[in-house]
Amino acid sequence: MTGLDRRPAAATDATLPRGPLAGFAAGSLGMGVWVTVPGLLLLYFLTDVLAVGPWLAGLALLLPKVADVLLHPWVGHRADVEQARRGDRRRLLLLGCALPAAFAALFAVPGGLTGAPAAAWVAVFFVAGNLLFAAYQVPYLATPADLRIGYDERTRLMAFRMVVLTLGILASGLVAPLLTGGDAASRGGYQRMGVVLAVGMLAAMLVGVAGTARLRGVAAGATTAGHGGWRTLRTALRDRQFRWLVAAYLAMSTTTHLVLAGVPYYAEYELRASGLTTVLVAAFVAPALLVTPGWLLLARRVGKQRALLGAQGAFALGSLVLAVGRPAGLPVLVAAVAVLGVAFAGMQLLPFSMLPDVIRASAGTGAGTYTGVWTATEALGAALGPYVYALCLAVGGFVASTAGESPTQPDAALAAVRYGFGLLPAAAMLAALLLQRRYTLDTTARAAS
Repeated sequence: MTGLDRRPAAATDATLPRGPLAGFAAGSLGMGVWVTVPGLLLLYFLTDVLAVGPWLAGLALLLPKVADVLLHPWVGHRADVEQARRGDRRRLLLLGCALPAAFAALFAVPGGLTGAPAAAWVAVFFVAGNLLFAAYQVPYLATPADLRIGYDERTRLMAFRMVVLTLGILASGLVAPLLTGGDAASRGGYQRMGVVLAVGMLAAMLVGVAGTARLRGVAAGATTAGHGGWRTLRTALRDRQFRWLVAAYLAMSTTTHLVLAGVPYYAEYELRASGLTTVLVAAFVAPALLVTPGWLLLARRVGKQRALLGAQGAFALGSLVLAVGRPAGLPVLVAAVAVLGVAFAGMQLLPFSMLPDVIRASAGTGAGTYTGVWTATEALGAALGPYVYALCLAVGGFVASTAGESPTQPDAALAAVRYGFGLLPAAAMLAALLLQRRYTLDTTARAAS
């Protein structure tokens, strides 16, 4: 055995039962709502319902996420402290179950607020929601590194999680625009949407807490927490393999959230049918339900690294088709979005299953701290994506409005909608691919498991 996994070989060969796997994965339903709905609708909510200028709207979404860069590693530190003292991270998970309240408040902007005051309201509750999301996400995603399972079983565990997460993303991505009122979206519609989805989030997250406890009980016991804390934070930041994986994932997260934020604009201003937002979201997310098992099999055959590079390349090529816009024809554009969705499934499954490989290579200590840095990176990408798209709109002279208004957009703004949705994602994903090529742990991880 190498330093990658210091337990007996039999311990790492355990196969997780489907029941506990399903319970664990259920927590991703609630997480999927938070990952999807703010990324899909919040920028549009600010610019086209609350009359917030695109530059300020982008800033209102960026600054709370930048705060996450500090918050998530701190939450990871607390998670490792809890693991060391109590033997689990359950209390943080339960604290994170307050996230649905912040989600509902995010869209419950008082009727008299528009412009900068409305942006401030959204920013405050976005900060609160991000902190609560970290309290749930960090210990939740540390679970695979806590269990005594091997290279392929980590991928299988994350495949279960990915399928359920996809269901959450797909359901919320399709239902949320309908609950807001669709083409006649209003403040009241957004408030109703926030409350309805918050109830579903809470139920799913509580099931996830119970499922996580069951997994820890059946997978031959949890691993030792190690020293954790700030010392592990320094170790993580000095870990060459972790740095390259995190850097590539930052580029991937930025790209996918840029695309998600651009969907309503592309549907309304490029395709000239806001109702196509749900079609594009379905084309982007639904393929994951079918192809995630395929990505799992491919990863077992060729390794996670090679499979991930293929996903990144496919995403970049599909994005270039979207830059053509209306002349390409709606069927071609929807098919291109579906290609992005197939690639997105791989980019959700594979990096998350590579993270515990990296933690194991560092002797499996401080899983919460490593995961805190990882989720901080994801949060930063979730902020940078909409912000970059908002800047693109601002450069094009996009005109903000309130609900019910239909201002005439200049040609430069329409071009920004199209190219921001196509060329920018292609360039960002190419950067992700080049960074990912520097990651070299995968061969060792497969051999040691």
